[in-house]
Amino acid sequence: MANPFTGILRVKELRERILFTVILLLIFRLGAIIPVPGINIQALTNFFRETNSGNAVVDYLDFFAGGAFSNFSVFMLGIMPYISMSIIMQLLLIVFPSLKKLSQEEGGRKKIQSYQRMGTVGVCIIQAFAITRYAQYISTQVDNLFTINNFVFFSMVAILTVTTGTMFLMWLGEQITRRGIGNGISLLIYAGIVARLPQAIWELIQRVVSTGRPHPVFVILVFVLFIVIVGLVVFEQQGQRKIPVNYAKRVVGRRMYGIPNAFIPFKINPSGVIPVIFASSILTFPVQIASTIGPNVVWLRQISEILAPRGWLYNILYVFLIVFFAYFYTQVSLNPIEIAKNIRENGGSVPGIRSDRIEEYLTKILNRIVLPGSIYLAVIAIIPTIIQYLFDFPANISYLMGGTSLLILVGVDLDTMSQVESLLKMHHHDGLTRKGRLRGRNL
Repeated sequence: MANPFTGILRVKELRERILFTVILLLIFRLGAIIPVPGINIQALTNFFRETNSGNAVVDYLDFFAGGAFSNFSVFMLGIMPYISMSIIMQLLLIVFPSLKKLSQEEGGRKKIQSYQRMGTVGVCIIQAFAITRYAQYISTQVDNLFTINNFVFFSMVAILTVTTGTMFLMWLGEQITRRGIGNGISLLIYAGIVARLPQAIWELIQRVVSTGRPHPVFVILVFVLFIVIVGLVVFEQQGQRKIPVNYAKRVVGRRMYGIPNAFIPFKINPSGVIPVIFASSILTFPVQIASTIGPNVVWLRQISEILAPRGWLYNILYVFLIVFFAYFYTQVSLNPIEIAKNIRENGGSVPGIRSDRIEEYLTKILNRIVLPGSIYLAVIAIIPTIIQYLFDFPANISYLMGGTSLLILVGVDLDTMSQVESLLKMHHHDGLTRKGRLRGRNL
C-alpha cells in the first residue's frame, strides 16, 4: 500500500480506465500506419525517403499527425481539423450573441457541439481535397503511385476515408475523456509525439555516426537543454498568483458559517498549452493547403515557401498567435466580471479594493500575469527553429524535442497525473506524491 503504483493496480476503476485508454491509443497508432485505399505505399515511401527527404512542411504536418501524414494513412489529418473548428466556434460565440445565448440554455451546449462536428466535416473535406492534389503531384515524380487508375474515383475514396478517419479520432478522444483517464484529444496528440521519439533519436544517432553532423557536443548540449526546459515548463505551469478574498460569516441557528481566509488562484499560464495548440492549428491549415496544392499553382507555391515553418514570417505569426490565444482563452475561461459577480453575491470582498472596482482589479492582475506567461510559451515554442539554425539539427528531430512537443508532453503528463491522483485519493490510497500537490490544468 505504500507504493502508489501498487495502489493504481489495486483500484479496479482506475485500472479499467487506464486499460481502456491504452487500448484506444493502440487503435490510434494502428490506424496511423494503414494507408488510404488506392495508394502504393512502397512508391510513396521511396518518394519521401529520396525525393522529398528533409521537407520541413511534411515534417511539420507529420508532427501533429503522429507520422500518419507521410504514410498517407486514414488518420493523416490527425485531430487538427477538430481543433481548428473549435477555435472558429469559440470566436463565433463571441461575435454572435445569439450563439452565446444558445450555449447557455438547457440543451444548447449539445446543439453547439453538433454545429462544431458538422463544421469539422467541412474542414476535413477541404483539407482532404488538397491532399488528393498533392498525391497527384507526387504521381508525376514517381511511377505506379496509384493502384486505382481513375483519379476522380481515387479522390472520392480518399476524401471519404480521410474525413471518416478524423471523425473517428474525434470519437476516440471523446471516449477517452469520458471512460478513460486524461483529456482524450490531448492524449491523441501526446501519443503521436511519444511514438515518434525513438525513431527520431535513432535517426539522429545514425546521422551523427555517418556524417558527423550535428557535432556530438551539440547533441549533448541539446539534450541537456531539453532536460532544463522540461524543468522550467513544470515550474512555470505550477506558478500562480493568489488573490485573497474575505467572506462575511453567517449565523445559522447556533452555528457560524463562512470561509474567513480564502483566495482565488490565478495561474501564471491559466490556459496551459492550449494557445500553442490553437496557434499551430491555425497555421497548419493554410500551410497544408498551400504546400499540397502549391506544386501545381505558382502563387500557392510562393505562399508555401513564405509560410515555411523555418521562415521568419511563420515564426512571427506563431508568436503573435500564441500571445493572442493566451489572452483570448484566459478571458473565456476566467472572466473577471463573472468572478467579481460571484464574490459579491456570496458576501465576499478583496482586501483594500472597493466592491465596484473588483472587476478592474482582477482584469489588471490577469493582464499582468498572462503577458509574461504567453511570452514564455512563445519563446519555448520557437526553440525548434533556433536549434535548427544554430546546431544544424534535422527538422523532424527538432520538432519532436523542441518547444511545442515539450509543452504538450509536460502539460498532458501533469493533467493525467492529477486525475490519477484524484482517483487514488477518492479510494483512500496514497497519491503519486506524498503531499498531493499536483494540480489539474483544464486542457
